[in-house]
Amino acid sequence: MRTSRTASVLAVAALSLTSLVGTAASAEAAVPARYKNCTSLQKTFKHGVGRSTARDHTSGKPVTTFTHNTKEYNKAVKANKGLDRDKDGIACEKR
Repeated sequence: MRTSRTASVLAVAALSLTSLVGTAASAEAAVPARYKNCTSLQKTFKHGVGRSTARDHTSGKPVTTFTHNTKEYNKAVKANKGLDRDKDGIACEKR
């Protein structure tokens, strides 16, 4: 009797743990689709998003209208490293 009860408790615990791990993996997999490319990022940040201390590297007039938000920049670049091609700390800058 005690063995079957212990086995039942362990089975329920294993199922609960599996569902929690599956949910966390699903949430992480969903994040990269948000910033799949610059077009999707610019729906949220019209002129791009950059670190709070970022400066546009350009030979012309630098972009200064991007959103300064290090947390959002890090999320975007984690989802897609190609969003900051010139590696100046600003993802998808646009005038």
